[in-house]
Amino acid sequence: MAVKPLADTEFYKKQTRLALRNCGVIDPESIEEYFAVDGYQALAKALTQLTPEQVIQIMKDSGLRGRGGGGFPTGLKWSFTAANAADQKYVVCNADEGDPGAFMDRSVLEGDPHAIVEAMAICGYCTGATAGYIYVRAEYPIAVKRLEIAIDAAKKHQLLGKNIFGSGFDFELYIRLGAGAFVCGEETALMTSIEGNRGEPRPRPPYPAVKGLFGKPTTENNVETFANVPQIILHGAEPFAAMGTEKSKGSKVFALGGNINNTGLVEIPMGTRLREIIEEIGGGIPNGRKFKAVQTGGPSGGCIPTEHLDIEIDYDNLSAIGCMIGSGGMIVMDDSKCMVDIARFFLDFTVDESCGKCSPCRIGTKRMLEILDKIIAGNGTLEDVDKLEELAYHVKENSLCGLGQTAPNPVLATLRFFRHEYIAHVTEHKCPAGVCKALLSYNIDPEKCIGCTLCARVCPTGAINGTVKQPHVIDHDKCIKCGACETACKKVHAVYKA
Repeated sequence: MAVKPLADTEFYKKQTRLALRNCGVIDPESIEEYFAVDGYQALAKALTQLTPEQVIQIMKDSGLRGRGGGGFPTGLKWSFTAANAADQKYVVCNADEGDPGAFMDRSVLEGDPHAIVEAMAICGYCTGATAGYIYVRAEYPIAVKRLEIAIDAAKKHQLLGKNIFGSGFDFELYIRLGAGAFVCGEETALMTSIEGNRGEPRPRPPYPAVKGLFGKPTTENNVETFANVPQIILHGAEPFAAMGTEKSKGSKVFALGGNINNTGLVEIPMGTRLREIIEEIGGGIPNGRKFKAVQTGGPSGGCIPTEHLDIEIDYDNLSAIGCMIGSGGMIVMDDSKCMVDIARFFLDFTVDESCGKCSPCRIGTKRMLEILDKIIAGNGTLEDVDKLEELAYHVKENSLCGLGQTAPNPVLATLRFFRHEYIAHVTEHKCPAGVCKALLSYNIDPEKCIGCTLCARVCPTGAINGTVKQPHVIDHDKCIKCGACETACKKVHAVYKA
């Protein structure tokens, strides 16, 4: 039987691999294989043929925007650091990937570590930095190991250290391990952690380009941003700028997961319609269910509902509907999901991950979570819904860092597109999706029940009564709403939620 090339499979047909170009293609532990795919040619070109100003201009012309979530123009960020004179400057790679369901940076670090080493050296050259730090999660042991191998190999081949390519440029690279704090994905908290302190954000301004790591001018970008740099420098700005939309150039990597047939990393040109990602690359929704929403940007993002399924994915389009690309998590949800419960899930995550430094985030998110718990428990009111929305805007506008400023996004997005579900919870005491246990009850349809006793036999609390071949009844005082009866009755479908 013939084996299809990857390019001919439905999952890869509409993908364009730039950041992931070498992942799965080369041995990530072999610098020789990286050389074979033009590895370190971009660094050589920058150091021997281009001035720092020319490198920065190429980055500006490419239109590359930060892939960590903010979407700030990369070349412009580099120019800010370059403009500040100092006796020491730094480059920092943010590999603290903490969004639930996100594994883009991990895959690049594990599959193409030399691209990050090369890109950080290029950034150091054009900004005047002589040292760099990769801040990576300790939960990524394979990524850490391969980064260590890559750095050692680069030093051995004199691609790091003193007088690289005889240009007089010196650059050293170090790894720092994070302990899994989500807040350390925020650039100032990350730098505070590298310095050996508790990972808490700093007020801005001053921005890192002026006063960053150890109080020195610093350039910070995430893994995916750096992964695009060598190809841009090597081939020029035009090929990258020709892809994507007017204000969002190039490609973007997404971690596609949730209620979708084809899960995994997806790299698509900016401007690709969401419908193409869900239906063509992702293969649609399994089990015959319908698409309901997709959560982008993880705990910091929002949900895109069915009416925006044809939206072109880029920074500005998603921002216009109250969502964001974020680092690239893309969790697909079918019509079995309760959006109030989804909002609570993400908010619960950010409450746990708040560093507690500022009151709006520390206290405000906790109060929001309490209101959501009240609504899900069936004790909420319409006033609670209004209070939740008001509090969300207050937290968003007054928190110190990006974690607090974006923590309300899942709540605000679900209120915007699925307010009717909130209203149903508080006015009808009903969860339309049948998810919130306090608002549902299991019942047996006497017309369908054949008295097989399967439901009674699996009930852990003995809440189901009846005799063989006679309709059974559920005692709601004993029922713990575990759903075992519904699962057992999957052939007859006599058990239903109401």
